[in-house]
Amino acid sequence: MKIVVITSSPHPQNESTSIYLADRFTEGAKSAGHEVFTFDAAHEETHPCQGCDKCGMDGPCVFKDAIENTLIPKMLAADLIVLTTPLYYFGMSAQLKIIVDRFYSRTGKLHGKKSIMMATAYNSADWTMEALANHYETLVRYMEWQDVGQVWATGCGARSLVEKSSFAERAYKIGVNL
Repeated sequence: MKIVVITSSPHPQNESTSIYLADRFTEGAKSAGHEVFTFDAAHEETHPCQGCDKCGMDGPCVFKDAIENTLIPKMLAADLIVLTTPLYYFGMSAQLKIIVDRFYSRTGKLHGKKSIMMATAYNSADWTMEALANHYETLVRYMEWQDVGQVWATGCGARSLVEKSSFAERAYKIGVNL
């Protein structure tokens, strides 16, 4: 299976909780023989959708940035798209939202994929991930994706916490069991 993992944490890789989950998933997926491409939305040159509709929802986008030149071709060829984010004010990071908004330029061609959502949050209240989970499920429905896994890592506000958590093992197992 061809897999695209989109990370979106602005923190350094060795400190990021959500990138740690993405790395664990990737280890599992690669060990099962899958091909994985990772796109770092926080540190690539990206531009938000301008709503100009010059793409006609069928591309190309007017921006010739890393999304258009690197990510979109990989996503079009992928079987599975993995979205990873730290939770910021009960939603995805701005860096991931830029990517999601730019799906518009290839909406029809991105339909029918498999997807996974992984997020980390400092807060551990039972309602912490509700808004993001609802957003993800709406995206899955609209894009006609098949959700094949979710990791909602609450109480993981530091790298050491997520490393010791059961969430890291869950991310790995999802990758292995695809």
